[in-house]
Amino acid sequence: MSLRRRSAPARFRTPPRFLTPLAFLAPFALGTLVFVFYPIIDVIRLSFLEDHVFLTGQFSRVGLGNYAATFADPHFATAVRNTTIYAAVVIPTTLVLGLAAAWLLNRSFVGRRFFQTVYFLPLVTSATAIGLAWRWIFNFDYGVLNYALSLVGLPGVNWLNDPAWGLAALMIYGVWSMLPLTTVLLLVGMQNIDPRYGLAARVDGAGALARFRAITLPLLAPSIGLVLIVNLITSARVFDELFPLFNGKPGVAGSLYTMVYFIYDSFFKANDLGKASAAAIVFSLAVLVLALLQLRLQRRWRH
Repeated sequence: MSLRRRSAPARFRTPPRFLTPLAFLAPFALGTLVFVFYPIIDVIRLSFLEDHVFLTGQFSRVGLGNYAATFADPHFATAVRNTTIYAAVVIPTTLVLGLAAAWLLNRSFVGRRFFQTVYFLPLVTSATAIGLAWRWIFNFDYGVLNYALSLVGLPGVNWLNDPAWGLAALMIYGVWSMLPLTTVLLLVGMQNIDPRYGLAARVDGAGALARFRAITLPLLAPSIGLVLIVNLITSARVFDELFPLFNGKPGVAGSLYTMVYFIYDSFFKANDLGKASAAAIVFSLAVLVLALLQLRLQRRWRH
């Protein structure tokens, strides 16, 4: 009599091995399709629907009228200018200050862990609450910043009510808000550098500045590249800093329109969904092109 086991019926056979990871990935993939890809496709569709009515879904025709209206809007030009100036100042300033702070925190001194924790606190604090605190710092009569200026003999500045100083106040707040994450990322990169490189250079007589320029900066290139990409995206979509500082308004007499605020204003205040969608598409493409260009330049720098 044969003792060979019979093959299991087809309905009891083990499913193919690749189905198991697919089952685990299915909820995430479904959420990505519903909450990421579908909104992107819908925004692209809406950007071509002219005179679109949000409640009824009616529109006059399909064309490029929303894009033409976006580029013709004077607030759009203001938003592009302000966002460009903001990013051009805040990104390099944050990088330089972050490098200095990370270099100091990477050194051994009493209370280093405490200062590392303090630097991380703004990341877990409400942006609105911080913005309201900065409103008091920028206050013309009672602000800490004007008081500090008076200590060195400088006149006070009407940061939040003078169009000439509104963007400067926004950039100061922006540097402060982006500095913690920048410092943490650069500090992690510095701590991953093998200390034997610095020890060998010290034995050869290299000073601290020479070691930083010849060893730390080249080996820190991946971390610097990550910081630049993150800060580019963060500075391009500046909105959380602007909203609490100026009571939900784009500065004095609309002088502080940014790209994200322009999209917000077009949709929630002007009820122009097509124009807001067109501006969002233009904004996303511009950030994507800049990010890809930056990645290309970083690869050349690293090699």
